[in-house]
Amino acid sequence: MSLPIVAVTMGDPAGVGPEIIAKSMADERLHEQARVLVIGDLHRLQQAMDIVGSTLSVRSIASVGEALFERSGIDVFDIPGLDPDLPWGELSPQAGHAAYLYIKKAVELALGGEIDAICTAPLNKAALHAAGHRYPGHTELLAELTGTPEVSMMLTAPRMRVIHVTTHIGLIDAIAKIDGPLVYRTIRRGYELLVRAGIENPRIGVAAINPHAGENGLFGYGEEAEKIAPGIARAEAEGIHAEGPLPADTLFFRAGRGDYDLVVAMYHDQGHGPVKVLGLENGVNITVGLPVVRTSVDHGTAFDIAGKNLADHASMLEALRAAVDLAGVRDGSTKETGA
Repeated sequence: MSLPIVAVTMGDPAGVGPEIIAKSMADERLHEQARVLVIGDLHRLQQAMDIVGSTLSVRSIASVGEALFERSGIDVFDIPGLDPDLPWGELSPQAGHAAYLYIKKAVELALGGEIDAICTAPLNKAALHAAGHRYPGHTELLAELTGTPEVSMMLTAPRMRVIHVTTHIGLIDAIAKIDGPLVYRTIRRGYELLVRAGIENPRIGVAAINPHAGENGLFGYGEEAEKIAPGIARAEAEGIHAEGPLPADTLFFRAGRGDYDLVVAMYHDQGHGPVKVLGLENGVNITVGLPVVRTSVDHGTAFDIAGKNLADHASMLEALRAAVDLAGVRDGSTKETGA
C-alpha cells in the first residue's frame, strides 16, 4: 500500500493559483499524506516559486510514471503554451484556455486510474468564457468532461458542511428548477459521501426556500410542501436521517453548533454565505457525484493580489487534505470512486 497520488491543477495562471501551489508544496505534512504532482505550465510555476521565495526545484514530467515525488522538488506535468511574459492579475483568454487544458489533462489521468484525486486551484470564469469555453465554472466543466449528467457542489468550513441543490443560476431560475426528485438526489449524494468519509448515519438538515420555512403558507406559494418535502420524505423512507424543510436562518446556526453533519441549501448564496463567514481561508469545495475525486479551494483567482506573494494558501492545503481523505490509499489497481 502507498500514498494516494493527487494532481493539483494550476487554475488560471494569471491568478494566485501558481503561488498557493508553490507555498503548499513546501508543507512537510502534505508529503506525509500524499504524493502530489502539478498539472500546469512549468515556467509559470517557477516564476511563482521565485515570487514566494521557495527553494524547491521544479522538474518536467511527460507521464505520471516519471514523477519522483521528492520533497525537495515538484513534479510538473508540463502543458506549455503560455506567453512567458503573461501579466499577473489580468484577464486573459490565453490563461483561460490554459486553465481548461489543465483540467482536461487531470480528468484524463483520473479516469485512466493514473491518479487518485484532483485538487484544483481557482480559474476565472470570464477568462474561461473569453477562450471559448462556455461553462459557469469548474463543477459544470468537470461534469461534462467525465460524462456525468448531474453533480452537486459541497462546501466545507470549520464546523459546517453544505451541499447545494442548485448553484450557478439566477434565483428565479433556481426556484423553478428545485423539485422533490432533485432534492432527494442531492440529499442522497451528500449522505453517501459522508458515509464514505466515515460518518455513520449522518444528520442532515434541509433548508427551506422562504423565510420561516413558509410559515404555514404565509410566505411564498407553498414551495416547501411542493418542492422540498417530497424529496426529504423519500430520503427518510430509505433510512437517511434528514430533517426539514427548516428555516435557513436557524438551520445554519444549529449546524454551526454541531446539530447537523450536513446542510442541504436550495440555492447558491443561501449556502455560500454562511460557509464563507465561517472561514473563507479554510473553505473547501468538493464536487459530489463525479466518477473521480475532486476538491478545490473555496476562493477565486484574486487578480488584485496575484504575483505579489500576498495569497494565503490555507484553503489549498485544506483542499489537498480533503482530497487525500476521499482518495484513501492506493493499492496499485484502478479504483472506482464516487466523490
